[in-house]
Amino acid sequence: MAGGMDLGTGGKGGKKPLDTAINMVPFIDLMAVTISFLIMTAVWTQIGRLQVSQAGGASTDEQQEEEKTKTVQLTLLVSPTEMRLTADQSAFDPIPLTRDDKGRPDLTKLVARFKELKAQLPDQSAITLQTEDLVRYEDLVRIIDECIGSGLPQVSVSAAMG
Repeated sequence: MAGGMDLGTGGKGGKKPLDTAINMVPFIDLMAVTISFLIMTAVWTQIGRLQVSQAGGASTDEQQEEEKTKTVQLTLLVSPTEMRLTADQSAFDPIPLTRDDKGRPDLTKLVARFKELKAQLPDQSAITLQTEDLVRYEDLVRIIDECIGSGLPQVSVSAAMG
């Protein structure tokens, strides 16, 4: 063939013809599985969220509303060994952070302290958790759950100062 390309129509040499059909079925199967996997996992990302606000100053509307109801600045300092609850300037006794046989923190004393506090201040709904760097994330989530379960749904999380 003078001046052209060999299309592999003849004989030996192991050359294949260039116009072969591409099988699209495996590619379509792969895309169907990938799309169904993405749709199923998108549902699970919404379930694992916690409603936590960042600690900071309240807006003027919130300050005026807070003055109408009797509430205090409630702070829980969480360290790997203990928890310290303070209400405005008064501090409670530290609660040691003990673990049960499965390694989870025992929060029964903290829940009892929350019940006492809610009996004194029934309008209290906000708490700020100040956590140290060495506190395990699982422990923080359990403490947040206990705060919400004890009637303190407005949980703010900040780093411990000092």
